[in-house]
Amino acid sequence: MKETLEKLKETSIDLIKNAVNFDELEKLRVRYLGKKGELTTVLKGLGKLPKEEKPIIGKLANIVKLEITDLLDEKIQTLEKKKLEEKIMKESIDITLPGRRLDPGRIHPITKILMEIKEVFVGLGFAVVEGPDVETEYYNFEALNIPVDHPSREMWDSFYFKPGLLLRSHTSPVQVRVMEKQKPPIKIIVPGKCYRRDSVDATHHWMFHQLEGLLIDERVTFADLKGVLLEFARRIFGKERRAKFIPSYFPFTEPSAEMAIDCFACNGKGCNICKQSGWIEILGAGMVNPKVLKAVGYDPEIYNGFAFGLGPDRIAMLKYRINDIRLFYDNDLRFLEQF
Repeated sequence: MKETLEKLKETSIDLIKNAVNFDELEKLRVRYLGKKGELTTVLKGLGKLPKEEKPIIGKLANIVKLEITDLLDEKIQTLEKKKLEEKIMKESIDITLPGRRLDPGRIHPITKILMEIKEVFVGLGFAVVEGPDVETEYYNFEALNIPVDHPSREMWDSFYFKPGLLLRSHTSPVQVRVMEKQKPPIKIIVPGKCYRRDSVDATHHWMFHQLEGLLIDERVTFADLKGVLLEFARRIFGKERRAKFIPSYFPFTEPSAEMAIDCFACNGKGCNICKQSGWIEILGAGMVNPKVLKAVGYDPEIYNGFAFGLGPDRIAMLKYRINDIRLFYDNDLRFLEQF
């Protein structure tokens, strides 16, 4: 029995030390320590030994069992450590390789032109004000001298949520809101999104951007308006730009005009951008209608002013030579990455 235990010990130690994976170790554990294992069988046979041999063989058997158990635990720890090291090596980062390049983000052309326009007017002393996209008919129409039955409402046809509540069709309502809360002098620009039921094509979209300006004070003249807008045109399209004002109509200004600049592409000689005319219309403007001033409680005998409105989308199309407004909203990276 003693010789059997010694041989079993030597064999098990060699096999456990040479095991290369957890499956082999588990099979060896079952082989020697399982219910029908070799060492378990030996222990069951102790009862057949003479009384004087039982303590000696029993002690030896327990020693062999402990050695096999300890060796199995040690081997398991060794294999686990090896497995962890292999995993770490596979997941490690080779810092000698060049890094993965991240493409930098770009400013959207509409945002870019809005930033440029704001910078011009802020430099001229205008404050930037924003307002709600969802408006009431009063602020969108009535307060701007556009009554319910006025035909010009068709020019600003928009999307209604319910009677009296709509998506604003221009940013002019914000001017009224400011005038209601503040006394002159007022010098603001109002950038933002507008919405109209226009058919989408190369030059129209149901959603677009607008930036309007308002200056209210005492003894404001049309000459002040021309000076401000000419400076704007020169800062955006070049310091050599010339401007002309063509009579027009807007319900909330009187007199009203469309402002045109000499074509920056051909310097007024005529090209496909200016349609051979030498001039490009870029915005509408005029002196604030006295009815609008009265509606907000201003005395038109004391105060007057001017207002103007331009489309940043159109300005961007002109400046960046873009021929389709839809390109701004298609989210095509091939287009946007050019800016």
